[in-house]
Amino acid sequence: MQRRSRPGKPPHVFDRSPEWDGLAAFAERPLPHAMLGIVSGRRRMGKTYLLRALVEQYGGFYFGATAATETESLRQFAAALAEHVGSPVAFSFATWDDAVSYLFGLAAPRDGQMPLLVVIDEFPYLAKTAPELPSLIQREIDRFQVEESRMRLLLCGSAMSVMGGLLASTAPLRGRAQLELVVRPFGYRAAAEFWGVASSPALAAQLHAVVGGTPAYRRQFLADDVPGSPEEFDDWLCRTVLSPRSPLFREARYLLAEEADIRDTALYHSVLAAVAQGNSTRGGIAGYIGRKSVDISHPLNVLDDSHLLVREADVFRAGKSQYRITEPLINFYEAVMRPSWARLESGQAVDVWAQSAERFAAQVAGPHFEAMCREYVLGSGRALVGSALGQVGSGVVTDQAARRQIEIDVAVVEPGSGGSSSAVHLLGEAKWGTVMGLSHLERLARARELLAGRGLDTTGCALVCFSGVGFSEALRVDAARRGDVRLVGLDELYG
Repeated sequence: MQRRSRPGKPPHVFDRSPEWDGLAAFAERPLPHAMLGIVSGRRRMGKTYLLRALVEQYGGFYFGATAATETESLRQFAAALAEHVGSPVAFSFATWDDAVSYLFGLAAPRDGQMPLLVVIDEFPYLAKTAPELPSLIQREIDRFQVEESRMRLLLCGSAMSVMGGLLASTAPLRGRAQLELVVRPFGYRAAAEFWGVASSPALAAQLHAVVGGTPAYRRQFLADDVPGSPEEFDDWLCRTVLSPRSPLFREARYLLAEEADIRDTALYHSVLAAVAQGNSTRGGIAGYIGRKSVDISHPLNVLDDSHLLVREADVFRAGKSQYRITEPLINFYEAVMRPSWARLESGQAVDVWAQSAERFAAQVAGPHFEAMCREYVLGSGRALVGSALGQVGSGVVTDQAARRQIEIDVAVVEPGSGGSSSAVHLLGEAKWGTVMGLSHLERLARARELLAGRGLDTTGCALVCFSGVGFSEALRVDAARRGDVRLVGLDELYG
């Protein structure tokens, strides 16, 4: 197979450079054998948009499956394949076995020809009605690891649990994939650029706390309806997310219902509501919904597999962890919309939102701001850490003398190796709607002292205050005087 210059990412594909580079490398790798790639990601992330652009750049065959019976799906696949090869008559496959065999036959080696890129989108729809498909593909992949082939097959889908299961445990395709790509939401900085609000960090942070980094929400759902300033945010929210006439109004419900492994949606909404209300431990969630901890293991695992919930370990306490909702729109729905659903359906968005300011700050914007700060430290804020980055997370430091627990919103801990102790490089507190003062800094300093007393290395530990609204003059003066304190506001987060 001949090499050719790699096509650049098309200008209409926003961001996604790492994803494009991975897909492009897969599509043109000059191996004489068949290759398989798995592309997944929740709905609305732009997977189809990205893969269609890839097929346009590299040529090849794209098929987007739909919810249909096995017979209709096979007929649709045959028609698309006939159109791709330029057949004047439609194909007719008796079984998926015939269809898969024919598809791989198109990638037979030909002198001077590049690899054949094939994309099967929404693969879970096909696998649901034809569960033998993964085994059929495995057979062809294995065959063309011995015989030569130009096949570069990408299977894509939005049902995260199904796509993850393709390569898991004893699944037929386990060990066969050369690419496993998850298309995730835009980070908070990229999302601000995408929405065109990067010049207003306060607006960008509020917007991201509600709609996150999902590309489809701006253009397909809202037709580029974007607030122009922080002052316009309330009106925008009431006419979009909180309006029963808006596609975003029921989107959080649809996101949950679309996951294949979720049957009892009421139970899953209760679990998510518990987390949104601040019950972030397994015991707290179980107590909130009136179940035993063992009874919620399956819902927690399914939500985790679906990338709607994430379990984050406490960096200071082994065996302790907390759950966090990863999709901002779902968190907003559970915290603000679901408790007032009947009123919102009757058109009382303005009144509901006016009464939700405290709940929004405490249950939505505050926790989201903490997650943004951790993302900042992982990315452009790495300069806050003078040495190796280590593990970025959150945790609790127990102050037994004062009989209290100090919550650390942002922490960087480097595990010890050999005979060396674990090192704490950063301790941070994040406040969305509070002007931070000396008391916040003193709490961080006390936590550092306690960790040092436990044998952790804190000699290079920086203390960082993150605030969405600013810092007191006394704190600014003290930070300027000391060399171990950093103040990070919205301008720095988006700078």
